[in-house]
Amino acid sequence: MRTLRCLLWLCTSLLITGCLHSEVPSAKPVGCVWRVESPTNHIYLCGTIHLLRSADYPLAASYEEAYKDSQRLMFELPPGSGTGLASIMTEAARTTDGKTLFDMVDAETAKAFRGWAEKRGINADGLSPFKPWFAAITIAAAEYQAAGAEANRGVDTFFEQKAARDGKPGSGLETVKSQIDLFANLTNEQQAELLKQTLAEVEKLGDMFDEMVTSWKKGDVDSLTKMLFDEAEKHPELMEVFIHKRNQAWIPALEAALAGKERIMVLVGSGHLGGEGGVVKLLEKKGYKVNQLGVTVGQQAPRGQ
Repeated sequence: MRTLRCLLWLCTSLLITGCLHSEVPSAKPVGCVWRVESPTNHIYLCGTIHLLRSADYPLAASYEEAYKDSQRLMFELPPGSGTGLASIMTEAARTTDGKTLFDMVDAETAKAFRGWAEKRGINADGLSPFKPWFAAITIAAAEYQAAGAEANRGVDTFFEQKAARDGKPGSGLETVKSQIDLFANLTNEQQAELLKQTLAEVEKLGDMFDEMVTSWKKGDVDSLTKMLFDEAEKHPELMEVFIHKRNQAWIPALEAALAGKERIMVLVGSGHLGGEGGVVKLLEKKGYKVNQLGVTVGQQAPRGQ
């Protein structure tokens, strides 16, 4: 799995951080926003990037259209979940069996981690009491921060703050505990592989991030899906944990929203929307009408490069 690419979408608010030039497409941004219709109501599915740069704004008009037409917002995590999150995550990441981070990975990975930490001015031994998944998240957070991307500029945070100012209520599809458990429940082997692959992709992060933002602005979810999950078949168990099970678990809440009377703006990582196991396809299979805003019915969004 392209680990650093996936961490951008999967960690959501777990990546608490703190400029590269973003290649903004010349065409008018479409955005990753879909209108989902039931016989009695409609909601909006809005693909987000959880960390962005100031240069990545303004957002495509489709996001504002969805926001204005919605009475309530639904995020992956309830609004305000960031409070105290760092301490909860740190506690969950501590080893409890006397082993250190370096006991849980092979010598090559340990050496690579120490080399990365030295380059970033981080004390590698200071992270020895923590599990490999926490080290992987630490790397991702530091690298995205170095690229100028920040959680407080992410699409989710932008609309959480906007909704608070406008008095629009919000809710979550998951809890902080359930998201941390995604990592805490990984086997030692899966955690070691996560850290190993993260270290292997550090140097490519800047180009990857620009590619993702460009495809996201174009509303090209097919390219995003391919970019994020290329080689995912090598790690089907991780895809099942981080993507497929979560997508399936969200469907009842989305169907309840479609059966209700409120129009709701749903904001989730764009990596959850595309592909056969994505939320868009899952809702289409349930019989709901799903159309991407800004894209003529029957046509696809512009293809990524």
